[in-house]
Amino acid sequence: MMCYFCSSLPNVSCSNMLAGSSSQSYLTPKTIFSKFSKTFGFDAPLSQIFAFERIYICMQQSFGGIIRRQQHLIRCLLGDYCNKDTFFLVNKGTRMQSVMIGGPHLEVDALSILRSISPPLDPTKHKGQAGKIAVIGGCREYTGAPYFAAISALKIGADLSHVFCTKDAAPVIKGYSPELIVHPLLEESYNIREEEKTSISKKVLDEVDKWMERFDCLVIGPGLGRDPFLLDCVSDIMRHARRSNVPMVIDGDGLFLVTNCVDLVKGYPLAVLTPNVNEYKRLVNKVLNCEVNDQDGPQQLLSLAKSIGGVTILRKGQSDYISDGEAVRSVSIYGSPRRCGGQGDILSGSVAVYVAWARELVSKGKVDANPTMLGCIAGSTLMRKAASVAFEDKKRSTLTTDIIECLGRSLEAICPVG
Repeated sequence: MMCYFCSSLPNVSCSNMLAGSSSQSYLTPKTIFSKFSKTFGFDAPLSQIFAFERIYICMQQSFGGIIRRQQHLIRCLLGDYCNKDTFFLVNKGTRMQSVMIGGPHLEVDALSILRSISPPLDPTKHKGQAGKIAVIGGCREYTGAPYFAAISALKIGADLSHVFCTKDAAPVIKGYSPELIVHPLLEESYNIREEEKTSISKKVLDEVDKWMERFDCLVIGPGLGRDPFLLDCVSDIMRHARRSNVPMVIDGDGLFLVTNCVDLVKGYPLAVLTPNVNEYKRLVNKVLNCEVNDQDGPQQLLSLAKSIGGVTILRKGQSDYISDGEAVRSVSIYGSPRRCGGQGDILSGSVAVYVAWARELVSKGKVDANPTMLGCIAGSTLMRKAASVAFEDKKRSTLTTDIIECLGRSLEAICPVG
């Protein structure tokens, strides 16, 4: 019998873990867990032994590409098994849940997760099957952010990228790239009369509705601005996306909107929030009614995600911390000391693509894990890799456009087409 642990515990051999087993025998969960416990030096009550049965069941499933992919993702998400102060159980649906005895080890095998989600280039597929992303953002003052998010999605491998923006922003964004499909639908207060607001709001929602079912993920907020009427229209779009079961990655001014109206995403598991340090502080103050606690940051992040009803939160920083209210994971590899504006927009576009890809794998039964968690891990990893590559070349003069140009090269280095 092939040992599930062999590939995930590099310094532990089958003979140590499963001494006495044969290819024709099946060990009981209790026996396996007992040997596992002795190897790593901890004892566990019987209730945890039987919870361990789910891993035992996975061990018996030694054939089939779907099972192998699931087990691979389990190993990636579980992180470092080899710390004797931490052990992990797999709950129903192979969602990851850590049981901390000592200090937490949150880092995941991010590169393996990225490779597992990135689809191969298939000549039999047609346009749109690799992902259709829509960015809701862009106003008179801010045209760069929606462009960065939308073009990043294309550079990573999405087939189509749309931008829904104000009429003033549309010509500028169109001028940045002919690759983007730009919809000049949104309106700001200064451009309309009070008596027109209701009819215009309905018109905007009707126009977006024509497209909604085509999209695999929305990015809401880059360059959106804070005009009250515009934010009201975007709130309606978010409610409609939620009814349509379309994933949403919320960044920038979209987070300002959500912080002031948490019900827009509360209880919606396909929502992803990507706050920076200041946005995270406002969110914690609003939802948890306290200050940010960096001494117990992972636990506070877990509480925040749980309080918003299981949305996934990617807290950006020197290390990116990600939680869906059930687990906390971190991505620390790569990265750059350069902090030019616009990197968060690249991240939101990257996460949107990977959430769409992960969700497709889940829908086909090839992966049984939270697609928003997987998407955040993969998107963060690629963004950090591209920033690192760009910084190696440009150093202090690194700009967001330089990082975007490194996305394809970085993905190829991690997950070659061939």
